[in-house]
Amino acid sequence: MSGTSLDGIDVAIVEIEGRKIEPIAFQSAPYPKAVRTALLAVSNAAAHTAEISRLNFLLGELYAEAVIETRRRAGLRLDSVGLIGLHGQTIFHEGAAVDYLGRRIASTLQIGEAAVVAERTGIRVISNFRERDIAAGGRGAPLVPLVDYLLFRSRNICRVALNIGGIANITVLKPGARPAEVIAYDTGPGNMAIDALVRRMTGGRESCDRGGRIAQSGKVDGELLEKMRQHPYFKLKPPKTAGREQFGQAFVDGLIATGRPLPDLTATATELTAWSIARAILDSTFDSNVETIVSGGGIHNRWLMQRLRHYLYPGKVRSAAELGVDPDAKEAIAFAVLAYQTFRKKPGNLPSATGARRAVLLGKSTLP
Repeated sequence: MSGTSLDGIDVAIVEIEGRKIEPIAFQSAPYPKAVRTALLAVSNAAAHTAEISRLNFLLGELYAEAVIETRRRAGLRLDSVGLIGLHGQTIFHEGAAVDYLGRRIASTLQIGEAAVVAERTGIRVISNFRERDIAAGGRGAPLVPLVDYLLFRSRNICRVALNIGGIANITVLKPGARPAEVIAYDTGPGNMAIDALVRRMTGGRESCDRGGRIAQSGKVDGELLEKMRQHPYFKLKPPKTAGREQFGQAFVDGLIATGRPLPDLTATATELTAWSIARAILDSTFDSNVETIVSGGGIHNRWLMQRLRHYLYPGKVRSAAELGVDPDAKEAIAFAVLAYQTFRKKPGNLPSATGARRAVLLGKSTLP
């Protein structure tokens, strides 16, 4: 898995038997700085096809190396791995159809060539998960809710699985809910705007607000926050999905253009993330005692987590680690499980989450 934060490649080795999902090993391999810069340049941007093609194959090499290194560090033989689920790097995602050349078209594009991974590892690869859901009328996201359901559902507790990556998303698991009753969608920005602000205004010396120290030192600009809360995305009804198209470069450019100091902008963007997540959770559960289980890079932003707890009080906010799932590994674990679903010829999407007309097999298979 490599997400919209463009931090790098997360590899989880997972043993699956029936409904038993047991993580065996996890490793995160940061992208080289030049690769990250190149990916930012082609993400929701005018780009030359040569750059996209070269990055597609380069990422295939990096993914294969990351799998092999994770296996080596775990002391496992490569042939003990039976299947690879490859999400790829999203460089464009438009789950809602738009007018294009006389048609209504929704589309998504993840790069990272599966043929290269299969060739280098000798392992079957399932990739390109999102396209089939879009073809079936869905938004292509979120796809993790099925795995959240398998990992976290409870008979008597209302739980929300929250992942804070570049974009934040929730899976609402009401007590005893069946798969068709799961509600899931992107709430809006996670780390995306915060990270971009810090990168831009430190000249690339910092890539994120570590621990939330910059935001905590700043002052939330109430007028700017209220303007951000009026973003059209927050007025949409689920199912819905967000990305750089809504909260990427243009959004951040608008914040910087206000001329506010970096600490104040970061504090305000952090407040927006906490507010939009909490608003979505409370609007979807109508339960002030909901238990929120957090994963993703945002869990390491202590100030963001403090603000989230403020908005969700008296409900509990817990790390996925408390339920036996590494919060940094969950998304990678999810795509291992989705690959296994496809291998077993079982659907991997939840129409209640993506808006698809029906549950479908996800992904394309590349044999070694």
